[in-house]
Amino acid sequence: MLAFLSFMGFTLFVAGFAYYKTRNAHLTDSAEGYFLGGRSLTGVYIGGSMLLMNLSTEHLVGLNGLSFRTGFIVMAWEVMAAMTIVLFAIFFLPRYLKLGISTIPEYLERRFDKQTLTITSILFLGMYVISLLPIVLYTGAIALESLFQVSHVFNVDKDTAMWIMVWGVGGMGALYAVFGGIKAIAVADTMNGVGLIVGGLMVTLFALAYVGDGNVWSGLVEVYQSHPEKFNSIGDQDSLVPFSTLFTGLIISNMFFWCTNQSIVQKALGAKNLAEGQKGVLLCAFFKLMIPLIIILPGIIAFHVFQGQIDNPDHAYPNLVQLVLPEVLVGFFAAVVVGAVFSTFSGGLNSSVTLFTVNIFKKSLKPDATEAETVKLGKFLGLGLALVSMIVAPLVANAPDGLFYLIQQLQGIFNSPILSVVLVGLLTKRVPAIAAKLGLVFGMSAYILFNFVVKIDIHFFHLVGLLFVINVLFMLIVGYFYPQQAYEEVYTEQVDIKPWSMSLPVSVLITLGSVSMYIFLAQNVPGWLMSGYYILASVALAYVFWSIGRELMKSPRMVART
Repeated sequence: MLAFLSFMGFTLFVAGFAYYKTRNAHLTDSAEGYFLGGRSLTGVYIGGSMLLMNLSTEHLVGLNGLSFRTGFIVMAWEVMAAMTIVLFAIFFLPRYLKLGISTIPEYLERRFDKQTLTITSILFLGMYVISLLPIVLYTGAIALESLFQVSHVFNVDKDTAMWIMVWGVGGMGALYAVFGGIKAIAVADTMNGVGLIVGGLMVTLFALAYVGDGNVWSGLVEVYQSHPEKFNSIGDQDSLVPFSTLFTGLIISNMFFWCTNQSIVQKALGAKNLAEGQKGVLLCAFFKLMIPLIIILPGIIAFHVFQGQIDNPDHAYPNLVQLVLPEVLVGFFAAVVVGAVFSTFSGGLNSSVTLFTVNIFKKSLKPDATEAETVKLGKFLGLGLALVSMIVAPLVANAPDGLFYLIQQLQGIFNSPILSVVLVGLLTKRVPAIAAKLGLVFGMSAYILFNFVVKIDIHFFHLVGLLFVINVLFMLIVGYFYPQQAYEEVYTEQVDIKPWSMSLPVSVLITLGSVSMYIFLAQNVPGWLMSGYYILASVALAYVFWSIGRELMKSPRMVART
C-alpha cells in the first residue's frame, strides 16, 4: 500500500506541475507551438528533457544488465556522450538555431534538396519504430513487473502481464505525447529527470549499504575487492566494447545520437535563444558524468549480491531495486521509471510526428494544409505509431547480447549514413544533392549487408566507423568532380544566436571530467601517460578558473565597486 501511495503521489505531482506550467500557453494550437514549444524553452527544461529523453529504462535495465556481465567497460557510451554533447553545444547548435530549422531533415532540404529530406525523414521514422519505441516499452514492463509483481496482482502468467504493462504504459504515454505537445513533455521530463537521478542514486546507496551492513563505503570496498576486474574501463579486443571502438564507431554513434538525432536535438531547437540552449545542453552533459553511478555501478553490485546467478542479466537491476529499497521508496522509484518510459516514448512519438507532418505531409502530400489540419494529423499519426510500438514491444524479449546492445546494433543502420550527410553539409558548400542521397542509401544497405546478412568478422562499431569514412570520402569525391553552386547559410533571426559567455570554459571542464573518469578507472596506465595528463589537466583547470574570474569581474556589482 505504501508503494502504491508513493507511486500515485509522485505521478500526480508531475502531471499537475506540467499542466500548471503549460495551462495558459496555447502551444498546441499551432505547428511551431506543438512541435517546438513556441521556441520558448529555457536551459533547465532543455537539459532535463534531453537527459530524460536519453536516460530511460533501456539504460536502467539494459546498461545495468551489460555491466552485470562485463563491468565498467560499458561506460564508454556515457563518457563519450558527455564529450559529444559538448560538441553539439559548441559547433552544431549555433548553426541549427541560426537557420531556424524545426528538424534535421529540414536542414538537409535547404542544403541539398527535397528528396534528401524525404529519405532522412523515413530513416528517422524507421529508427524510432524499430529500435527505440518498442524496446523502451518492453524494458519499462520488465522493471514494473519486478517492482510491483504485476503477474501476481492480476493472477496471470508473466507473458500476459508483459502485454498488460506494455499497453497500459504505452497508452498513457501516447496520450501524454499526442495531446500535450513538446513543452508539456519538456516540463514533465525535467521533474521526472530530477526524480530519476535522486531515485537512481538512492538505489546505488541502499545497495552499497546492503552489502556493507549499513556502511556505504564498506560496501563499495567489498564489491571492488571481490571483483576488481569489473572496475576496469579498458575493454579487451574480444570484449563486448573493445577500447579501440571509442575512436571508430562508438564516437560516430554518440555524435549521431547527440548532434543529429531528431528526438534529442528537437529539445534544443525549441530554445528561446542560443545562450539558453547552450546552458541546457551543457547541463545535460554535466549530469551525464554522474550517470555511471546510476546505470553501471548497480549492475556490478547486483553481480556481487546475486553471485552472478541471474539467468537474464536484464533482470539484474529490477531485482536489486526490489531487494534493497524500502517499500515507500519502491513506489516512488516505480513512478520515476514510468516517467522515464513516458519521456522517451512520448519524445520519440513527438519527433516521429514532427518528421512526418513537417517534412512529408506539409512538403509533399498537402503543402496548403492549415495549422489545425497539420496538428490534427500529427495527433492521429502519434496514436497509430504508438499502437504499432505496443504490438511489437513484447517481441524483442531475450536479445542474445542484452537489450541495450541490441539497440546500438539496430541504430547502426541509421547513424553513420545520417551523420555523414549532415557533417558534409555543414562543412562543405559545393557537394551536390546526388552525393548525399547515394551516401544515405549506400550506408544503410552496406551496414545491413555486412552486419546482419554476410556477418563479416569485425565489431559492429568498427563497421560503423569504416562506413562513415567511406561515405564521407565518396561524397567529397563526387563534390570535387561535380560541384554544385556554393551554398550560403542565411540567418533567419528567429532567435538570438549570441553564445553563452561561459560555454567554452564549462565545455573544457566537462571534457576534463570525462577523460578523468577513463584515466582513473583504467588499469595498468603507464606513468608517463598519467604525468602528461596531470599537466594538461592543470592547464585546463587554470583556464577554467581564469574564465570564471573574468566573468565575475564583469558583473554589475564588481563594476560598480571599481
